[in-house]
Amino acid sequence: MPLVSGIEVINECTTRGLVAGAFNTTNIETTMGIVAAIEKVGVPTFIQVAPTNVSLSGFEYIYDMVSRRLEHTDVPVALHLDHGKSLDAVKDALAADFTSIMIDYSEYPYDENVRVSKIAREMTPTTLALEAELGSIGGKEDDVAPEFAAHTNPQQAAEFVAATGTDMLAVSVGNQHGYMPNAAIDFDLLAQVRDASPVPLVIHGGSGLPDAQLARLHEFNVVKVNVASDLRNAMIRTFGEAYNANPKEASLIRVSKDAVAAITDVVEKRIRTLNPSVA
Repeated sequence: MPLVSGIEVINECTTRGLVAGAFNTTNIETTMGIVAAIEKVGVPTFIQVAPTNVSLSGFEYIYDMVSRRLEHTDVPVALHLDHGKSLDAVKDALAADFTSIMIDYSEYPYDENVRVSKIAREMTPTTLALEAELGSIGGKEDDVAPEFAAHTNPQQAAEFVAATGTDMLAVSVGNQHGYMPNAAIDFDLLAQVRDASPVPLVIHGGSGLPDAQLARLHEFNVVKVNVASDLRNAMIRTFGEAYNANPKEASLIRVSKDAVAAITDVVEKRIRTLNPSVA
């Protein structure tokens, strides 16, 4: 199946009461592992990449790799720009035929966040999905931490969505990027944001949250949960273990296949945890 719009993934998930995992790729092994898990479970999904992770390949190579692997897959998948920190990143991802976009100006004052997010909406066709962030999520994304972290203010949610035209609202409710020991969802706050927001919510930092919390997110109109660190760790760990077992290891393809299997396992478990109703 060709890549679909993020709108289609959102609509199918909300109709079926599912939560889409959003899994970050960087290379062929990660992509192969993600798609193998998607095919096993059958839940609509986002595959995504952040601008910090295209320095080696560029957006076009990511598109080519992902779209080619999905040609014979029956599950709807959107290719998403994760944490677009500039309008140039939005422009580049759209030029590479990404089907879903995130603009992240959450570290800026509210009015500036609204202004730039609105421009990103004007750049992004309404047939494609736009995600914007209200409240700044803490932790580290690719070893980059925000200057400050702030919880989402539920009283701003409806106004922010109306002003920006975003299709999904990324929120800061105790979730943090990476592996942060104090990451924990404030479900009371999440419920307040859910009740205030006219669009589905997004939770970043899925790698650092306990399974019991991930399994509850479908109750709070969460449509997308980002998972990156778990996948990267699975790949790095596989190569590290192969080297430790044999410092003269030279079979790159064998170790790469082991990494694909490890990533597949992680992604499948995350999708099933997010969707307790899926057999």
